[in-house]
Amino acid sequence: MKELNKTYSPHDIESKWYKYWEDSKFFAAKMEEGKPSYSIVIPPPNVTGILHMGHILNNSIQDTLIRYKRMCGFNTLWMPGTDHAGIATQNKVERKLADEGLTKENIGRDEFIKQVWEWKEQYGGVITTQQRRIGASLDWDRERFTMDEGLSESVKDIFIKLYNDGLIYQGEYMVNWCPRCGTALADDEVDHEDKAGNFWHLRYPVKDSEEFLIIATTRPETMLADAAIAVNPKDDRYKHLVGKTVILPLVGREIPVIADEYVDMEFGTGALKITPAHDPNDFTIGEKHNLPIINMMTPDGKVVGEYEKYAGLDRFEARKVIVADLEAAGNLVKVEAHSHNVGTCYRCNTVIEPRVSKQWFVKMKPLAERALEVVRNGRVKLMPKRWEKVYYNWLENIRDWCISRQIWWGHRIPVWYGPDNHMFVAKSTEDAMAQAKAHYGKEVELTEETDVLDTWFSSALWPFSTLGWPNKTKELETFYPTSALVTGADILFFWVARMIMFGLYTMDDIPFENVYLHGIVRDDIGRKMSKSLGNSPDPLKLIDEYGADAIRFTMLYNTSQGQDVHFSEKLLEMGRNFANKIWNVSRFVLMNLDGFDITSINKDELKLELVDKWIFSRLNKTAKEVGEKLDKFQLDEAAKTVYEFLRGDFCDWYVELAKVRLYNSDESGLASKKTAQYVLWTILDAGLKLLHPFMPFITEEIWQNIKVAGDTIMLSEYPVPKDELIDENVEKSFEYIQGLISSLRNIKAERGISPAKEVKVVIRTKNSMELKTLEDNYIFITKLAKIEELTFGEDLEAPEQSGFRVNGDSEVYMILTGLLDVEAEVKKIKEQLVKVEKELEKVNRKLSDEKFLGKAPEHILDRERKIQKEYQDKYDKLMENLKNFQ
Repeated sequence: MKELNKTYSPHDIESKWYKYWEDSKFFAAKMEEGKPSYSIVIPPPNVTGILHMGHILNNSIQDTLIRYKRMCGFNTLWMPGTDHAGIATQNKVERKLADEGLTKENIGRDEFIKQVWEWKEQYGGVITTQQRRIGASLDWDRERFTMDEGLSESVKDIFIKLYNDGLIYQGEYMVNWCPRCGTALADDEVDHEDKAGNFWHLRYPVKDSEEFLIIATTRPETMLADAAIAVNPKDDRYKHLVGKTVILPLVGREIPVIADEYVDMEFGTGALKITPAHDPNDFTIGEKHNLPIINMMTPDGKVVGEYEKYAGLDRFEARKVIVADLEAAGNLVKVEAHSHNVGTCYRCNTVIEPRVSKQWFVKMKPLAERALEVVRNGRVKLMPKRWEKVYYNWLENIRDWCISRQIWWGHRIPVWYGPDNHMFVAKSTEDAMAQAKAHYGKEVELTEETDVLDTWFSSALWPFSTLGWPNKTKELETFYPTSALVTGADILFFWVARMIMFGLYTMDDIPFENVYLHGIVRDDIGRKMSKSLGNSPDPLKLIDEYGADAIRFTMLYNTSQGQDVHFSEKLLEMGRNFANKIWNVSRFVLMNLDGFDITSINKDELKLELVDKWIFSRLNKTAKEVGEKLDKFQLDEAAKTVYEFLRGDFCDWYVELAKVRLYNSDESGLASKKTAQYVLWTILDAGLKLLHPFMPFITEEIWQNIKVAGDTIMLSEYPVPKDELIDENVEKSFEYIQGLISSLRNIKAERGISPAKEVKVVIRTKNSMELKTLEDNYIFITKLAKIEELTFGEDLEAPEQSGFRVNGDSEVYMILTGLLDVEAEVKKIKEQLVKVEKELEKVNRKLSDEKFLGKAPEHILDRERKIQKEYQDKYDKLMENLKNFQ
């Protein structure tokens, strides 16, 4: 056995072991026949990303699961990869060009795409380097990128399949538009928040009349594009105006007054301006009434040239000018404060604009039906279960998915157009040309679609495209469906639901069996972490200071399933202290195994005592509980179980008791010493294996110093519980010893007696198990509890002047004669009695007051009775102590 360094330094060991693991290909997926398989595909972080606390939590959960299953003998695959993150990555490169005084239009599409690839090669690997720092045991040889050649082919294949099956279509529809990013967004890419705003009440004159209609709007600038005023057909206020026209202020255009039941008579003025080009509900009404679509805004959020006075003004600047002009013209009636829901781009936080444009869509209802069914019948399990309701609600009310984006970086939609705009959907230009020749009977010039696909489109294929689909690979056969998906609940719709839909559509099977939805990492007062708030720590700095193991363990220990994590750096001290405790106890064990050879031990010659049987029982019970909890994704409970076993049972009890035997040099004690050494080695070896999935680095370092065989702890067998070694009677007996020692230590602490001071103890009990435990473990108890003289039996006299406790059925007395100043002790007890008597009298008076008893609710009475009992018990105990001293 080798010795460990005196102090634990994570910095010295973590990079060393990760390099060894990766160079040795220990993370590599194996596909051995006859073994069960377990696979996880990583939620691909954006290629633009850097490690944050959410990644730490997400990666720690996945790595713990994969390391556990690897040690349990499964064929395991944890698939790494990154996402091309269309809008986010394009924004990065556009900013780089802006620093050089250029725009993407200056250099053209091909050169821009080339520069994005160059940027990706230079900076895109940052997060994968950082994932290594946290110990993520990903199969790096299989790393994928959503724009790599294989995945790009998969994207084309599924687009063509969906199109040919009538599930993809193109059309002019209302979409969410980001003026900053210059692209359409899907509904779930829009963040909604309540913002303070106004209702502007505007007067629209009725043509050839003294009358006018007043409408209330939150977006007065869009009045330039109004196509009608709508009222409810049942609204008596406006029935006579239906069919007439009003004059659009500032513009002078005549627009009709129409009747539609959509209009809420109670909301606002009951009259609604209809602007089909700039509101999704107005677009629907416009289609129904055949209204014109009048666009007043450019794609970047400025007023179009048709409105000369306002042309080129930003939408919010135009609002100010238009409101001022309306007021000057007498068309502004009033302005009232109004808080309303505003949609913003999830990437850049710009206020989105509803905009009519030609886009590509996926029909979602046919895909959603099966995705609903597999969660309802339990084939896909969402954890925590409460997310099922949210999932059902979204899929039952699903809208078609806008998949086209007006950017350059991404998977270009595989469509070409002929001279008459006839569409050809094909995997390549050559295929499209062949289709065109067959269609036109001659070769023609084709124009390629400029839009790219939404980033989430390629991500939706991730569980099978990364395994080689559409080819029938060994990986696909072995690892699909994957076993678990670990991700944040915030992308349940963006990603999880779409993977389920596409997996069922493409593979005719679910993409994963279990979905573990973890919460968000927040700061210690519950705020979401962000750079702007300055409450988002740099994980790499934390790793430098505390070590990856301490951070991993702390995050896992403090993360209840599905709950948000309230993180503060203070929490990491627990993980670091635990790592130090494991290091120090391992160092102690190794120092006391000098000359001990585990391979030459004859187990039949060992003399297992109660404490040995107890620690084996606790080990096997712990192994059973940890396995069950990990299989149920209760990672915090599993971490706590390992912690309590190693820190409590092993370090605080077994090792302390073993010291008595290790330091016994008598000939008669050699067998006991050898047994203690065997048990120490065995428990440490098993304990490190139990802990390894949670804290991989420190466990590898220590295990390498105690191992008998094997290259790495991560490929050793996870402890398999042996039911025959779990003994409840043994545990009960040892719990009695623990209780006894704790009681004696507490009496000393209360009386101000030094813990090292040896004392005389009398124990009176009629319980045969307790008597036998005292007899068999006399030396341990006296050594550990610092007892000079221990007397025990059934009919012993209670000694005077003693501290008293009850442990099990035993009455435990510590003789205090000569240890205390009796007069001072009596005075102290009497002073306490006076205080307790006063409080007891007060509560007795309250509970004998008929008025109070008649008025007070039952829960108040219960509380007062509990207080009464507590004071009475305290009083009785103090009186008993007083008698002992008198």
